[in-house]
Amino acid sequence: MSQTQVLARKWRPKKFSELTGQEHVVRALTNALEQNRLHHAYLFTGTRGVGKTTIARILAKSLNCETGVTASPCGVCPACLQIDSGSFIDLIELDAASNTQVDNMRELLENALYAPTGGRYKIYIIDEVHMLSKSAFNAMLKTLEEPPAHVKFVLATTDPQKIPVTVLSRCLQFNLKQIPQAQIAGHLKNILQQENVPADDVSLQLIARAAQGSMRDALSLLDQAIAFGEGAIAETGVRDMLGIIDQGYLFDLLEALAQKNGVQLLTLADEMEAQCLSFDLALQDLAALLHRIALAQTVPQAIGEDTPDYARIFELARLLPPDDIQLFYQIALHGRSDLSLAPDEYAGFTMTLLRMLTFMPDDMTTDRPAQPAKQPAATIAQPQKPPSPVKPAPVAAAPVENTRNADASNLGWPQLSQQLKLTGMAKMLAQHSEAKVLSADSVELYVPEVHKHLLDKKYQDKIQAALDTYFGKPVRLSFTVGALSGLTPAALQQREEQQKQADAIAAIEQDPVVQELIEQFDAKLIVSTIKPIEQ
Repeated sequence: MSQTQVLARKWRPKKFSELTGQEHVVRALTNALEQNRLHHAYLFTGTRGVGKTTIARILAKSLNCETGVTASPCGVCPACLQIDSGSFIDLIELDAASNTQVDNMRELLENALYAPTGGRYKIYIIDEVHMLSKSAFNAMLKTLEEPPAHVKFVLATTDPQKIPVTVLSRCLQFNLKQIPQAQIAGHLKNILQQENVPADDVSLQLIARAAQGSMRDALSLLDQAIAFGEGAIAETGVRDMLGIIDQGYLFDLLEALAQKNGVQLLTLADEMEAQCLSFDLALQDLAALLHRIALAQTVPQAIGEDTPDYARIFELARLLPPDDIQLFYQIALHGRSDLSLAPDEYAGFTMTLLRMLTFMPDDMTTDRPAQPAKQPAATIAQPQKPPSPVKPAPVAAAPVENTRNADASNLGWPQLSQQLKLTGMAKMLAQHSEAKVLSADSVELYVPEVHKHLLDKKYQDKIQAALDTYFGKPVRLSFTVGALSGLTPAALQQREEQQKQADAIAAIEQDPVVQELIEQFDAKLIVSTIKPIEQ
């Protein structure tokens, strides 16, 4: 019984015209070959599976094809066939990862002095060349400085930063790009049509996305998907194979945010935990979904109709304001980076969702009563002078000046910022600020260095407009990068949540039933599972 050849080898390009996604490299090499402007050393850089070794082998055929040096080798002469099969005597391939020593390099370079046995050029392909030792690089350098006319070096690496500058300067360098997802999906579709394997477009998009720019990885995943689906490829099977989070959960989470439903958010998180889904992967996919929604809002033509969940993407693009999408994206990224610091993944994931909820418009949760707010004036007054520019230097801690008039005497900045009805990034800026001066005439806010990226003028302008509306007259607003006491509204809220958590843990630990279970059955209290109950 004949053995089936894996797709990555069966469909490996054998000529430049068959390559996908590296047009800039193909164009340069084609021009050089057609004009006979040949270099003695080429360096191909790029991540795994983007075509470095494949291009090196095609270049070897171009240089040794019996029809002459050409950008379109015939593919049928003995030289072309032998290079394709790996049996061409004048093509020497070396894996530097397993041949790092200087002795290997010296032996290789000594053989380079001899003329080719059957070809026009002796070609040395050295993969992962950055793994060579310093002595091996020095040995190579001597040959690169005065190479024999019949020798061509083709070096490949995923990490060009580790190659000595003296070697780099003697090579013609080409940087291979990661292959776009759409090109990978299109190539996979073409292959499956010729292999007579049925597949839907959504499955191919999922595989192409999982390959992360590597055509070799995409073909390996395609092989796996064919085996997983017993000869056919379907979306459900591909999602199971890749361990992809059911996108329905992510859409449901964003819809719960749009509906201001905190209870539904936690219910969905509980369902995801019950299915043992990866919360790290969930946040990664949530950020990717938010990116697609942002595209739908700003450049809708960038979302093709064959995009998975096309209709739901545009529905959320209509429901959620662009500012909130940008904010959710940043929160998802930060939540994922902080996941390892959380008490557990569930806590880190739900805290990220609650953070999104917190910075949405007020009265987001259905079971938290709305706080009373003062009646704003009917018209928005324009400020008499623009906000002062941001001062660059941090300022030492100082107490809040006692300049509040009767209208603001009962309010601190945490309370006032809640009543300004801010949303999105403007609300986040307010929550991460402290007031040094707070009155109906003047508000001076300090923003910690770590949050200075929030000081966008349009977010400052939104706070300015909200203050003018609240007090019914122009208010002088200024921002300074620095810190006072560190007790921003966000810090106070975090402190309050930590205290609630500590009180909840203490209450459970002191519960007589719990203590009896610990004493009699040597039970252990899993602190990370304790959640405070909102009153």
